[in-house]
Amino acid sequence: MATYDNNNIFAKILRGEIPNTTVYEDDHVLAFDDIAPQAPVHVMVIPKGKYISMTDFAETASDTEIAALNRAVLKVVEAKGLKESGYRTLVNNGDDGGQEIPHLHIHVCGGKPL
Repeated sequence: MATYDNNNIFAKILRGEIPNTTVYEDDHVLAFDDIAPQAPVHVMVIPKGKYISMTDFAETASDTEIAALNRAVLKVVEAKGLKESGYRTLVNNGDDGGQEIPHLHIHVCGGKPL
């Protein structure tokens, strides 16, 4: 597995070097509005730990971190009013999966039929 890149954009956001519009945050997760949204609602949900991909996260994260990430998605859905109308979650994993940033991130999109 590749080594975590401490200079990826999400690491910089977590360190406060790049501003964000926070939607939800707890001890393990940060969720923020995407700067180039692909839908009326487009939120990025990232673990605060140094996880490269969903595979890395599933293999090495603690049960607490795994639960926190999943619950954070629901917190975002509730905060953005998507619970009733519906939403899409997407995780790109690895090169063939289209992952561009080597830090696990979940896209939560909604606000219109996707």
